[in-house]
Amino acid sequence: MAEIVVEVKALTRRFGNTIALDEVDFQAVKGKVYGLVGANGAGKTTLIKHLMGLLRTKSGSVQVFGEDPILHPESVLKRIGYLSEERDIPEWMSIDELMRYTQAYHAGWDQTFATELLDTFGLDTAKKIKNLSRGMRAQVALVTAVAHRPDLLILDEPSSGLDAVVRMDILNAIVRTISEEGRTVIFSSHLLEEVERMSDHVTMIHHGRIALDGPLESLSNAHHYINIRFSKNLETKPLLVDALSTTGKGRSWSVIHNGSTQKMHAAVTQLDGEIVESRNATLEEIFIARVGRPEPTEEAL
Repeated sequence: MAEIVVEVKALTRRFGNTIALDEVDFQAVKGKVYGLVGANGAGKTTLIKHLMGLLRTKSGSVQVFGEDPILHPESVLKRIGYLSEERDIPEWMSIDELMRYTQAYHAGWDQTFATELLDTFGLDTAKKIKNLSRGMRAQVALVTAVAHRPDLLILDEPSSGLDAVVRMDILNAIVRTISEEGRTVIFSSHLLEEVERMSDHVTMIHHGRIALDGPLESLSNAHHYINIRFSKNLETKPLLVDALSTTGKGRSWSVIHNGSTQKMHAAVTQLDGEIVESRNATLEEIFIARVGRPEPTEEAL
């Protein structure tokens, strides 16, 4: 049985009248990458702050490495690498000074690995943090997060605001970290293509609740995209069983559904339509269908 690294049970968090997390259950096991997806304000960062011990649990429970991060911060945090969207690192230091400063807090610091990453990113260690671009700061912050070989790497919007080249450099460094010694990664991002490329398991959060949770491959296999061409123009969208979202106009319509393909084919045929394309849905298509799905108002075929 896989070792449980993170276990969250019935976690609820309120800020005034706002419910940020509502009875959230979440589990992460050793050696896998977990993608957290959701719109801004969905609750992703609030969940991560509980894992880091930055917020005290008021309802429910949080265990990281079998311990409460609030009660045992030293033993928990020394095993975590963390990179936030803010990338809050001391501006007055040089890169080299920051590396030495961070190394002092981590017995497992791997200087060879840190140097390799800095060289890969093409960073001049004599430069002051305050003189670095946004992308360079992100790269430096990532080195401090991974060079001590953490058992758990938590990334909160690591690619936010970065150009494609820097995003690729960072993702490649994360992949390398994951591939060595079976580390666990929790990866929160609004860039769904990156989550899909990186993750073994996806948890979708919507308005503080878990909207969807499971292995990426299983979620992809359970959700289908079809493109339909009808014999005549339709004035309103076709009502089809198990359809999560339906878009289009006239004779051409696209549907995301999570039911039997045979049942869907029969329903399309009954409406005098033909399925001209069928495939597994992408994570972005699943997300839009799940989060933006309207409430049904009529009986579907």
